[in-house]
Amino acid sequence: MQLNIRNKFTNELPVDKDNTNDVRKVFDACFSFVNPTPTSNPKLIHTSNEVAEIIGIIKNDILSKEFLNVFTGNKILVNTKPYAMCYGGHQFGNWAGQLGDGRAINLFEVENNNQKYTLQLKGAGKTPYSRNADGLAVLRSSIREYLCAEAMYYLGVPTTRSLSLSVTGDQVLRDIMYNGNPAFEKGAVVCRVAPSFIRFGNFEIFAARNDLKTLQELTDFTIKHYFSEIKIDGIEKYISFFKTVCDTTLKMIIEWQRVGFVHGVMNTDNMSIHGLTIDYGPYGWLEDYNPDWTPNTTDNQHKRYRFGNQPEIALWNLYQLANALYPLVNEAKPFEDILNSYQTEYETKYLEMMKGKLGITLNLETDIKLIYQLTELLTVKETDMTIFFRLLSKIEKEDNQEQAFSKVSPAFYQLDEIKDEFLKDWNIWLNDYIERIKQENLSDSGRKQKMDATNPKYVLRNYMAQIAIDAADKEDYTVINELYTLLQNPYDEQPEKEKWFAKRPDWAREKIGCSMLSCSS
Repeated sequence: MQLNIRNKFTNELPVDKDNTNDVRKVFDACFSFVNPTPTSNPKLIHTSNEVAEIIGIIKNDILSKEFLNVFTGNKILVNTKPYAMCYGGHQFGNWAGQLGDGRAINLFEVENNNQKYTLQLKGAGKTPYSRNADGLAVLRSSIREYLCAEAMYYLGVPTTRSLSLSVTGDQVLRDIMYNGNPAFEKGAVVCRVAPSFIRFGNFEIFAARNDLKTLQELTDFTIKHYFSEIKIDGIEKYISFFKTVCDTTLKMIIEWQRVGFVHGVMNTDNMSIHGLTIDYGPYGWLEDYNPDWTPNTTDNQHKRYRFGNQPEIALWNLYQLANALYPLVNEAKPFEDILNSYQTEYETKYLEMMKGKLGITLNLETDIKLIYQLTELLTVKETDMTIFFRLLSKIEKEDNQEQAFSKVSPAFYQLDEIKDEFLKDWNIWLNDYIERIKQENLSDSGRKQKMDATNPKYVLRNYMAQIAIDAADKEDYTVINELYTLLQNPYDEQPEKEKWFAKRPDWAREKIGCSMLSCSS
């Protein structure tokens, strides 16, 4: 493989002076050099040709033994030195101290067509930051991460990307629900791609340790290489950097809410400095529209990371980043002003996003009420979010209430429960909605086209991923490929794949891997 290798992170930032791979506290360093753990019998089961191309990897390279060996940890490219990053983080609202890349190893950085990329293996073995774990990953979680990153990209949601998915030929012991029942599972490795994998926690660890020298080095490096549009110097540089991170984070959260995505574990160490969705663990899409739903069993009691709380958690995490950057500025007000504007900006952008989902463009005072009433109605009885909004585009200006209701009725899990006062409420809302779209200049077909470009028909529901996992466990990888192909065009009708435009089946309602997920990988 002929790649334009760049080693900026390891050349310009302080390195851990201890070259051993023992689990330990690492001080005064942004990273530790560490090699991936070799795999016994690796097999490539899927690659993204598009991601390979943007990195500069040609199709013939993907088919080579070198590609397989590099992206399963069995070969290190010339002029590269793999490394794991040191960072901290707040987990479930509590400071956790040093965390770091415990099961991820950055292979190298490349530049192609004036774009920067870092390639990282997840599940590549132990690092100094692995704590009590082995640094490995299993097939089920790797399939979920590989597919979801690509699904999010094609949905238009800011995200890391996936280059390759491989099985290692090794067995990995995991307690899937942390209930004292560990079992061996197939090991796997995913190659992830992003401009960098720098997180909020990278800055937090140095602020927490009062290592202001390394904090400034890291921040200057990040701005220089990834926020080069910031041309000012002094403390204004750091304030502008923080404002940009706030803006991109807000945009990411809006997109999550648009498609009904729930991250499940929004710890600060899982927040990308680039405003990208990162670390696909116990995620899920809303099946029925339930703002209190979280896919993470660890969060089941307090539901800190529930769907409806994601905007607030993002703000809370930005506060922690502001606290970390404060020593570089020593003035609170610039950060406070930016953070105070977040809520107003979110409400404005959320309203704009929801109007897009409803296919309305004019600004009327009644729009907020129309949206609020809808989200309240959707929560009363189980209503599939993705299906409802997709079918809503079929309603036309000349429809009556009964016609409109029949068009969205397939979104209800128990249609026979939509009766009496509840049916009356739906009819009132549908009537208001029809009256509202009559005020728009767009034709029915024009509005449908816009709505269908905003409301996806296909998302990676957990039960779909589980079907792919079950098949892959039997060495049948066709479902992975089928879903990957489907999710490359989530807004298209794809009538030959209509079976995936379906509500969660009953068997998936309480199944581990569908409605119940842990951080285990």
